Amino acid sequence: MSASLLALREILHPLRAFQASVRSYSVRKEVSNGDPRLETIRRVLYPSTLRNKPAPTGTWRPDIGRRLQRAIPSVQAHETIERAWLLRQRHVRRARQAELARKFACMQHAMDVLRELDPKLYAGANKEEDPRTRSQAEVALSKTLRGPQRKALEARVRGLFPRELRIPTDTPSPTGWNYDWTPIIPRTL
Repeated sequence: MSASLLALREILHPLRAFQASVRSYSVRKEVSNGDPRLETIRRVLYPSTLRNKPAPTGTWRPDIGRRLQRAIPSVQAHETIERAWLLRQRHVRRARQAELARKFACMQHAMDVLRELDPKLYAGANKEEDPRTRSQAEVALSKTLRGPQRKALEARVRGLFPRELRIPTDTPSPTGWNYDWTPIIPRTL
């Protein structure tokens, strides 16, 4: 290799022009004689945390004070805008709370009607199940199953949707309906 190519290989590409006030842990200490492409990739993937110009996405702006002063010249106008924003947030929060209270009252009324119409159904709807308990049919079935079928039966939590259930979507699957699908656990329970 020629001397000029060797010299180019040893040149370190700086991560970013940094200021003197930056702590020493952000300065690169070791010298790398590796591929400069790796340095470029590292510089792109892990940019420096130094901020000496506005971010392109607008998340950090060093001149925000000047811009705010130009847009809103008085402190009273700024405080008025902030109070109006807080007032709007309070109205939205109260509207959400009122909607939740209305829904809860409707659900409470429906449960009261169910209790009056059919106490047995009401008790069944409010019954708390222990997910660890198994019925006699499930115990007998687990003794006959082997391998993944037994694991699927043991992993199934009572009262929850089965894991094999397809996630509901607005549109049908692009592959269509699987007519040959059979559940892992037979439908005898």
